[in-house]
Amino acid sequence: MRQKLVVGNWKMNGSRAANATLLNGILEGLQDAKAAAAVCVPAPYLHQCQDLLTGTALAWGGQDVSCQQPGAYTGEVCASMLQDFGCRYVIIGHSERRAYHGEANDLVARKVQSALDAGLTPIVCVGETLAQREAGQTMDVVGAQLDAVLAQVGPDAVHKLVVAYEPVWAIGTGKTATPAMAQEVHAALREKLRVCNAEAAENVLVLYGGSMKPDNAADLMAQPDIDGGLIGGAALKAADFLAIIRAAQ
Repeated sequence: MRQKLVVGNWKMNGSRAANATLLNGILEGLQDAKAAAAVCVPAPYLHQCQDLLTGTALAWGGQDVSCQQPGAYTGEVCASMLQDFGCRYVIIGHSERRAYHGEANDLVARKVQSALDAGLTPIVCVGETLAQREAGQTMDVVGAQLDAVLAQVGPDAVHKLVVAYEPVWAIGTGKTATPAMAQEVHAALREKLRVCNAEAAENVLVLYGGSMKPDNAADLMAQPDIDGGLIGGAALKAADFLAIIRAAQ
């Protein structure tokens, strides 16, 4: 059995005071949790996470990483910087990065390689828009997104990946895929992983990232290929985030 993983994506939210309240609230309710948990926070707050979370059961990570080594890349954050702040995870290829910053599959793949080279665990995001789903292109779109990463990193690195399926049409819209709809895509993604490395694919965590909330988390994570969640808005409330973690048990 794969241990479930619940990751909070704070997106561009937070303040030092609000973060402290949120993190302390999560830590207070995290005792005896059987699922692994982490928060991926804006880069300015990584030092605060390192201070508050070192030695606890709550891991932390970044929301993006450069594919470049340290150098003249103003505004970028490289993998060694994330490593310097004790990060375990980094989100790569989130739909908002693809949509708002024009990140194509090849760039996402190079970022994943950069994270792996630094010993970070990349959370590789894939997902389709509403138009693509309605056109019957879901499997083609998410398959191409994952294939680009697998071609870059190769079969020997498959076991180091976490994959997150985030249907773009279900992020921040109040809509969510039914458990059966989500499971169908998760199973297809695992089959892609299996083709690349059959043994490793059975242990790769595939998270659901489309508006998972306390009231739908248990049904979603009961599916055989849904190994946890990449949580947006609900991760900003300690009670909601903890409820999802408990649902993963």
